[in-house]
Amino acid sequence: MSGFASQIPSMALLGSGFTSEVGLRVLLSPLGSNIVLRTACCSIGVGLPVYSTFKAIENRDQNEQQKWLIYWAAYGSFSLVEVFTDKLISWFPLYYHVKFAFLVWLQLPTVEGAKQIYDNHLRPFLLRHQSRVDRLVDGVYEEMVKVVRSHQGEIRFVRSMIVKILGSVNEVAPPSQRRGEIANSSPEPLTATNQDSESVHED
Repeated sequence: MSGFASQIPSMALLGSGFTSEVGLRVLLSPLGSNIVLRTACCSIGVGLPVYSTFKAIENRDQNEQQKWLIYWAAYGSFSLVEVFTDKLISWFPLYYHVKFAFLVWLQLPTVEGAKQIYDNHLRPFLLRHQSRVDRLVDGVYEEMVKVVRSHQGEIRFVRSMIVKILGSVNEVAPPSQRRGEIANSSPEPLTATNQDSESVHED
């Protein structure tokens, strides 16, 4: 087995003690775990699902669309809980390791973690409290409409300012064009009156 691994450089490298030690230090050190695992959580939890949702919509695959809708419902619920408990649980050791494993578990086709959470917890809870949630959502939308209507003047002013700024940016000539105009401009030739005035000054 060792001879076979030594013949394949990648397997020998993966099996070396040096690589394992560096990997463990990166994952288990506080700075490394925060940087690497936060990036991994964002990539696995948001980046990959966004692209997969895009493909499901473009391909008009009903099964994939339902799968990713369920995922976003589960992920949104998890994010909502995390917002209120972040101060309490984020300082726990290996918190981001557990979060990364949880996000992977949500998407694994073999276990369908998001579907389990939706079917066993989220759906029963929302069905039980659907009328209250509907009233809450309607109230939030009504308040949003009132705020927008009461600030129509400010909204129009901001929109007009943005249009003016964009228009002024578009009217500005490119720097290369301005440099060409400066290079093409030459000093005015001396006229007869200019020459006479210069001769008078010399006298």
